[in-house]
Order: sequence, then C-alpha cells, then structure tokens
Amino acid sequence: MIYLYYTDMFMGYSFGPEHPLQPARIMLTYRMIEEYGFFLGYDTEVQEPYYASESDLLMVHDPGYIQAVKDERPDPALGLDEPDTPVFPGIYDASALIAGASIEAAKRVASEPCVAFNLAGGLHHAFPARAAGFCVFNDCALGIRTLRKRFDRVLYIDIDAHHGDGVQYIFYEDPSVLTISIHESGKYLFPGTGFVDEIGSGDGYGYSANIPMPLNADDECYRYAFESVIPALFRWFKPDAVVAQLGVDTHYADPLASLDLTLDGYGYLVRRIKELTDEYATGRMLALGGGGYNLEVVPLAWTLAFQTLRGKEMPEELPKWWVDAIMKMIGRPPLSLPDRPKEKRDVPRELIETVANLKRRLTIIHGDIF
Repeated sequence: MIYLYYTDMFMGYSFGPEHPLQPARIMLTYRMIEEYGFFLGYDTEVQEPYYASESDLLMVHDPGYIQAVKDERPDPALGLDEPDTPVFPGIYDASALIAGASIEAAKRVASEPCVAFNLAGGLHHAFPARAAGFCVFNDCALGIRTLRKRFDRVLYIDIDAHHGDGVQYIFYEDPSVLTISIHESGKYLFPGTGFVDEIGSGDGYGYSANIPMPLNADDECYRYAFESVIPALFRWFKPDAVVAQLGVDTHYADPLASLDLTLDGYGYLVRRIKELTDEYATGRMLALGGGGYNLEVVPLAWTLAFQTLRGKEMPEELPKWWVDAIMKMIGRPPLSLPDRPKEKRDVPRELIETVANLKRRLTIIHGDIF
C-alpha cells in the first residue's frame, strides 16, 4: 500500500517567483500522477495532511526558533534571511503543514507496513535553531523522531544532490538512527559538508555514512557507490523502518548541481531502496520529495518514483496536457522516458578511493560488515 500526502495548500510554501524552489513542482507532480490514473489502483490512497503542532515541532526544534518563525522576524543568526530562506507572510503555517504531513506519514508507516510519500517533504538542511538551504522545519528529522516512538532502529537514506547536513547533525550522536547521504561533494556544492570522515560521535560513532560524489557523476558512478556500500549497511543495521529523501536535483538538467544522473539512474536508486526496505524493514518507508529545481524534470521524476514505490512500471507516453504545457513554456517537446546515458563512462578513481575510504573507516568501527 502507498499513501500520498498532498494538499493544494503546499503551494503556500513559497519564497517568491524568482526563488529556485518553486512549489508548482509539487502540484504538477500530483496532477501528473492523477492524469496517468495511478490513484485508481487499489493499492494507492491520497491523504490530507495536518499542521504540525508546536509540541510536534519541539521534537526537533528549539522553542525560541519556533517563536521567531511564528513572528515572521527576519534574523540572519537564525538563517531567516535572504537569499536562500527569506521570511514570507504565512511562513510558519506553510512550514508546519509540510512538517505535519511528514509526521502523519510517519505515523502511518508505524501503524502498518506501507510506503507513505510526502512530496513536499525532504527539507533536510534545517537545524534545531536555524533555517538553511530553503528549509525552515526539518520534516525528515521529525518523521524519524515519530518513527522512533515505536521502532528501535531507523535508517535514513538521502539521494539529494546536496548533503543532508541538518538530519546528520540532529542524529550525529544517536546509534538508533543510521544516516546515509549520497551527494555532490561539499568541495563543490552547498552546504560544503558530508565528507567520509563525518562518521558520527559519542554513542553515534559509526552511525553516519557519507558518499561525496565527484563532479559530473553519472548513472554508473551512482550504481557503483550505492551497491558498494548501501546493501551492506542495510544488512548490518537491520532497520525497523526507512526514511528516504528522494531529491532529484542530481539530474543532468538541474540548474543547482553539477551531476549527470538520468531518470533511468534515478529510478534505479529508488527501486533499490524499495527492494532493500522490503527485505530488511518489512516495506515500511517514509518517502520525501527533497530537492529538484527544473520544472520539466521534477514532476516526471517524482511520478516515476511514486510508480516505482508501487512496484509498477512507468508508461513511456506522456500525458497530452504535459506535452502541451512544456511546448508552450520552452518551445520544444518535454523530456520523456527512457532518459538514459548516451555513453558509458568509467567510474573515476576519485570515487573508487572515496568508497574504499568510507568502507575502511566503518570496518574499523563495526568489523567486517562489507
């Protein structure tokens, strides 16, 4: 069973028409899923999300920070400023709605073996007392904390182009949460973190794993990195539930990153995460949208993710309204499936060494888990 958490009210989380994060991507994804008829399946259900309460937000965020968001008070010290995360009218309610959707989705995952997907979620850069990178409240961490009320072990996996720094920070000393992030290296991209030596501390030492990807990493690079590390970590950690941040700013056409993943490669990652979740966590997954800043790519990618999480194939033919809309917007037919690499490249030595370094560090801590 897959539950999709959606409301048109998600459009209220908007930093303005010139900001890279456009909420239209969520509405367009919902419409594409609807036009394909995927909601008509017996295994799908749309859920209306609730607003997170202040007590919900306190599971992760500091009271003073929550109040500052409520007050709509610009404050650079709290990350509530230009250009990334400016204050806008209604910012508290808009942010609380996305947070509430992930909390409700996590409760659903806790109550039954299923996938619950919050398209608007995945705001992984928010810290307990600071906004960052377009993220006000960290719904990923709130979802994890909700799952931890029932389960002993939660695995967080993040395939967004940007390092999941806020989630890592919040659980850095917590051995009940394994955080894994595969992202463009912080040498090249915001937030400048997520290196292999960021491996946890205190009781959480060895429970944070980062795979920084080289510039222009393509499908082959991602498959190599994923298969070298991720299945072994699932097998070793044996999670009770999984939280997956499925950002698609890894796509070669995304304007904010320098990666070369295709939709074929993206679909492969989503499918493998689902397979591992089915194998080790009885299929219990909280899926979150995350990044993605090309409006031609994101709706198709997240629709592909939705269909993959259902265990179904994605049609290659696009809905007519989508073709017409893209033609009007950019004057050419839209990207369509299959979207595959034009040529096969070798895995660069930089990535081979990165993966070997990470495996060596984790083996020293946990023994022969690979």
